[in-house]
Amino acid sequence: MAQNGSESGSLVSGVAGRYASALFELARDERQLDAVSDNLERFDALLKESADLGRLVRSPVFTGEQQAAAVGAVLDKAGIQGLAANFIRLVAANRRLFALPDMIRAFRSRVEASKGIVRAEVRVAEKPSDAVLEEIKASLQDVAKADVAIDLHVDPSLIGGLVVRMGSRMVDASLRTKLNGIRLAMREAR
Repeated sequence: MAQNGSESGSLVSGVAGRYASALFELARDERQLDAVSDNLERFDALLKESADLGRLVRSPVFTGEQQAAAVGAVLDKAGIQGLAANFIRLVAANRRLFALPDMIRAFRSRVEASKGIVRAEVRVAEKPSDAVLEEIKASLQDVAKADVAIDLHVDPSLIGGLVVRMGSRMVDASLRTKLNGIRLAMREAR
């Protein structure tokens, strides 16, 4: 059973990678990388905000025509146009909306790689101020020797501190981990 799940995951990533690569090359050739990126990010934000849109994207019950019509209405209302809108409409018409979030992530990765940007996942116990976030970003840029894009996740279970994952490196400076280390040390001391 686990094998089927991983095969399904690789199918989605294969489809997502192919679509994202094609869009990246077209947007690069048309000198529209930033415009396409902005529009895809806006659509991705809509996906995250709207449970109904999420169901439409994931559900195999709707026909390609129904998905294309519904997504077209969302694109028009959100003012998403150009290559990004045409791309999303094509994905809907080809009944590949289920892979759209992965396509957007793959496209984002291609754009960042082309610009030399490194992505870092930062988990914190509570949302930091803009000034603190800029300090974190500056510190990560010093380490990476490149521009850094931050994926910020708030995880109250950390209690305090932060956990940073950048590429294959991970730093866990959370209070939860420190407390667990103290608990373990106290058990071993008995």
